Amino acid sequence: VVPVILIGICVSGAVGNVLVLLIFARDFQAGKGSEVKALLASLASTDLAVLLLCAPVRALTYYKQTWTLGAFICSTTDWFQHSCVVAKTLILAATTRAEHTPAGPLRQPAWIHGALASIWVLSMLLPIPQMLFATVAQRGGQSVCLSQIPACASEFMSLFYKIYPAAAFAVPAVLTLGYHTSALHSAVNRAPSPRHQSKVTLVLLCLSGALGLTLLPEWGTFAWSRLGDRHPPVGLVVCAQVLLYASSCVSPVILMTMYDDVRQGLVALWLLGTCRGATHARSNRCPTSEGNGAGSGANAVGNALTAEAEKTFPAVPGFPGPRRTLLTPERSPRC
Repeated sequence: VVPVILIGICVSGAVGNVLVLLIFARDFQAGKGSEVKALLASLASTDLAVLLLCAPVRALTYYKQTWTLGAFICSTTDWFQHSCVVAKTLILAATTRAEHTPAGPLRQPAWIHGALASIWVLSMLLPIPQMLFATVAQRGGQSVCLSQIPACASEFMSLFYKIYPAAAFAVPAVLTLGYHTSALHSAVNRAPSPRHQSKVTLVLLCLSGALGLTLLPEWGTFAWSRLGDRHPPVGLVVCAQVLLYASSCVSPVILMTMYDDVRQGLVALWLLGTCRGATHARSNRCPTSEGNGAGSGANAVGNALTAEAEKTFPAVPGFPGPRRTLLTPERSPRC
């Protein structure tokens, strides 16, 4: 059942995030970009990378019940997945610094580029110890991808597993939720345009809360399995992994239902696609004649006779147009 669920999450989440990216690309091309939209586009790209590169590996492992992808994928897949998860948390934390403009060009593109570059560098550096100690081992006659820590590095890794979840998830998530809650209260009470600003802040607050709730089981089982005396239950681990990938589907749903710019862009894309389809269908449609077949035949005969008459009797100077003849019966001359 788990591989089927993961494949369904991959397909639906990939479609949603691609639509969000198309909408944001259309807004930036039209000069309606903002710092918040740039960060949300980066969030959608990160979700798309998780769904297309990490979730299929997990689904294949559940289906095969053994590790079949080699040592390189074993050492890099968990590291890349954690890099994306940390990047998502830090990107939402960066939205506390961003300013939303309802229309107009991006005000500070250099700040956005620098922030995204710093976020990704930090996100790729933090999970490096997981990549160093990941290896493929044989357990019960099957290949398993796991982390084997040598005795010389056990104290360092014990300290790392205590600091890493707090620095990568707990502290940024709590600060982001607290800031957006306070900003929402201020926007409702004292902002010059409370309705617009409160909507944008509410969207960011919902995104941060949904991401925190869906990633909390994964980080909890991560710390439990590394620091606890016993391993967490298998059902809890599976549920935590499914929720991790489901978090990449929740973000586009929230944006399409709550963010006015994304909702309007989705409607515009739908109208653009349907209008193009209707135009293509009309161009391929054969011309039809009105009336019954007898009328069509009579019109055709009349047109042919008129063309023949114009061809037989050319235009005469002094007349405004071509000379036409009337088909009348012959009459005998009078005496």
